[in-house]
Amino acid sequence: QVQLVESGGGLVQPGGSLRLSCTASGGTFSKNIMGWFRQAPGKEREFVAAIRWITTTTYYADPVKGRFTISRDNAANTLSLQMNSLKPDDTAVYYCAGAGGGRYRIETYEAYYDSWGQGTQVTVSS
Repeated sequence: QVQLVESGGGLVQPGGSLRLSCTASGGTFSKNIMGWFRQAPGKEREFVAAIRWITTTTYYADPVKGRFTISRDNAANTLSLQMNSLKPDDTAVYYCAGAGGGRYRIETYEAYYDSWGQGTQVTVSS
Protein backbone atom coordinates (compact mmCIF):
# COMPACT_ATOMS: atom_id res chain seq x y z
CA GLN A 1 0.00 0.00 0.00
CA VAL A 2 1.36 3.39 -0.99
CA GLN A 3 1.89 5.75 1.91
CA LEU A 4 2.69 9.45 1.78
CA VAL A 5 5.76 10.53 3.73
CA GLU A 6 6.58 14.16 4.48
CA SER A 7 10.01 15.54 5.32
CA GLY A 8 11.78 18.85 5.66
CA GLY A 9 10.10 20.36 8.69
CA GLY A 10 12.00 22.02 11.49
CA LEU A 11 12.62 25.18 13.46
CA VAL A 12 13.20 28.40 11.54
CA GLN A 13 13.35 32.08 12.49
CA PRO A 14 10.71 34.52 11.25
CA GLY A 15 11.54 35.58 7.71
CA GLY A 16 13.33 32.33 7.02
CA SER A 17 12.60 29.56 4.53
CA LEU A 18 11.92 25.85 4.56
CA ARG A 19 11.24 23.33 1.84
CA LEU A 20 8.90 20.44 2.55
CA SER A 21 8.85 17.29 0.48
CA CYS A 22 6.36 14.47 0.11
CA THR A 23 7.19 11.12 -1.40
CA ALA A 24 5.29 7.90 -1.85
CA SER A 25 6.56 4.98 0.15
CA GLY A 26 5.90 1.61 -1.42
CA GLY A 27 4.97 2.88 -4.85
CA THR A 28 4.30 5.99 -6.89
CA PHE A 29 1.78 8.78 -6.72
CA SER A 30 -1.42 7.89 -8.47
CA LYS A 31 -3.36 10.92 -7.40
CA ASN A 32 -4.65 13.54 -9.79
CA ILE A 33 -4.53 16.30 -7.21
CA MET A 34 -1.86 16.66 -4.53
CA GLY A 35 -1.99 19.20 -1.77
CA TRP A 36 -0.68 20.49 1.51
CA PHE A 37 -2.70 21.15 4.63
CA ARG A 38 -1.61 22.34 8.04
CA GLN A 39 -2.87 22.19 11.58
CA ALA A 40 -1.78 24.63 14.24
CA PRO A 41 -2.16 23.85 17.95
CA GLY A 42 -5.77 24.20 19.04
CA LYS A 43 -6.99 24.85 15.50
CA GLU A 44 -8.63 22.82 12.78
CA ARG A 45 -6.62 21.52 9.87
CA GLU A 46 -6.64 24.01 7.01
CA PHE A 47 -5.86 24.00 3.31
CA VAL A 48 -2.53 25.49 2.24
CA ALA A 49 -1.96 24.73 -1.45
CA ALA A 50 -2.70 22.16 -4.13
CA ILE A 51 -1.48 21.18 -7.57
CA ARG A 52 -3.06 19.28 -10.41
CA TRP A 53 -0.40 16.70 -11.17
CA ILE A 54 -0.75 16.54 -14.96
CA THR A 55 -1.22 20.22 -15.81
CA THR A 56 0.67 21.68 -12.78
CA THR A 57 -2.20 24.07 -12.19
CA THR A 58 -1.86 25.41 -8.65
CA TYR A 59 -4.06 27.06 -6.05
CA TYR A 60 -3.12 28.70 -2.74
CA ALA A 61 -4.86 29.76 0.41
CA ASP A 62 -4.81 33.53 0.85
CA PRO A 63 -2.52 33.55 3.92
CA VAL A 64 0.32 31.91 1.96
CA LYS A 65 -0.08 33.48 -1.48
CA GLY A 66 3.13 35.03 -2.69
CA ARG A 67 5.18 33.28 0.01
CA PHE A 68 4.67 29.56 -0.62
CA THR A 69 5.15 27.64 -3.84
CA ILE A 70 3.86 24.15 -4.47
CA SER A 71 5.51 22.07 -7.15
CA ARG A 72 5.97 18.51 -8.28
CA ASP A 73 8.76 16.53 -9.84
CA ASN A 74 7.18 13.84 -11.95
CA ALA A 75 10.43 11.97 -12.59
CA ALA A 76 11.33 11.92 -8.91
CA ASN A 77 7.72 11.36 -7.89
CA THR A 78 7.99 14.10 -5.32
CA LEU A 79 5.69 16.87 -4.17
CA SER A 80 7.29 19.96 -2.66
CA LEU A 81 6.29 23.08 -0.77
CA GLN A 82 8.77 25.93 -0.77
CA MET A 83 7.97 28.25 2.11
CA ASN A 84 9.54 31.70 2.20
CA SER A 85 9.11 34.72 4.46
CA LEU A 86 7.84 32.46 7.19
CA LYS A 87 5.83 33.94 10.04
CA PRO A 88 5.07 32.63 13.54
CA ASP A 89 1.49 32.08 12.35
CA ASP A 90 2.83 29.47 9.91
CA THR A 91 3.75 27.24 12.84
CA ALA A 92 1.84 24.00 12.40
CA VAL A 93 2.06 20.35 11.46
CA TYR A 94 2.06 20.20 7.68
CA TYR A 95 0.38 17.30 5.90
CA CYS A 96 0.70 16.03 2.38
CA ALA A 97 -2.57 14.81 0.84
CA GLY A 98 -3.70 13.24 -2.40
CA ALA A 99 -6.99 12.96 -4.24
CA GLY A 100 -7.59 10.30 -6.88
CA GLY A 101 -10.55 8.26 -7.95
CA GLY A 102 -11.53 10.39 -10.92
CA ARG A 103 -11.22 13.69 -9.11
CA TYR A 104 -9.60 16.33 -11.31
CA ARG A 105 -10.62 19.62 -9.74
CA ILE A 106 -8.60 21.37 -7.07
CA GLU A 107 -10.68 21.57 -3.92
CA THR A 108 -9.80 22.91 -0.51
CA TYR A 109 -11.81 20.72 1.84
CA GLU A 110 -10.27 17.79 3.68
CA ALA A 111 -12.81 15.14 2.72
CA TYR A 112 -11.90 15.55 -0.95
CA TYR A 113 -8.49 14.03 -0.27
CA ASP A 114 -8.26 10.29 0.34
CA SER A 115 -4.57 9.81 1.13
CA TRP A 116 -2.69 11.53 3.91
CA GLY A 117 0.81 11.54 5.31
CA GLN A 118 1.73 11.56 8.98
CA GLY A 119 2.75 15.21 8.98
CA THR A 120 5.92 17.17 9.61
CA GLN A 121 6.30 19.89 12.23
CA VAL A 122 7.18 23.42 11.18
CA THR A 123 7.97 25.88 13.94
CA VAL A 124 8.63 29.54 13.21
CA SER A 125 10.11 31.24 16.23
CA SER A 126 12.98 33.49 17.24
